[in-house]
Amino acid sequence: MSEVSFYHLQRVGLERALPKLLEKALERGLRVVVRAGSDERVEALNSALWTYDQDSFLPHGAKADGFAAEQPIYLTADAVENPNSARMLVLVDGMTAYDVGAFERVLDLFDGNDAEAVEAARGRWRALQSGGHALTYWQQTDSGGWEKKA
Repeated sequence: MSEVSFYHLQRVGLERALPKLLEKALERGLRVVVRAGSDERVEALNSALWTYDQDSFLPHGAKADGFAAEQPIYLTADAVENPNSARMLVLVDGMTAYDVGAFERVLDLFDGNDAEAVEAARGRWRALQSGGHALTYWQQTDSGGWEKKA
């Protein structure tokens, strides 16, 4: 079964939290697919990952960039796409993964300041829990870091 971690964003938005999580994944040698809710969101995240920190480089791309199989981090709005043979999946914008078992690790990032997003995340948690996946819940701290909760 896949290890699934829910990340409850409260203090720092997705555009600032996502790059740090992706950096850690790359440090561990993982290839990543990030699935977003729309092509427009993919474009916005693509731009944000190039500019989030002028002292860092986070290699990534999307369909428009080409070379999908070679991208260490691939951004997509497709619900099942994994062209770079990623072992880690990151879900944003309330995306549901129908292929969780194809990944070693899955991160589900949701906006804790949006009641509908929180309720939808609870539904995804229940569905994954009933599927026997190992689940963890991380809440953002005041400094933007993460604290594992029960």
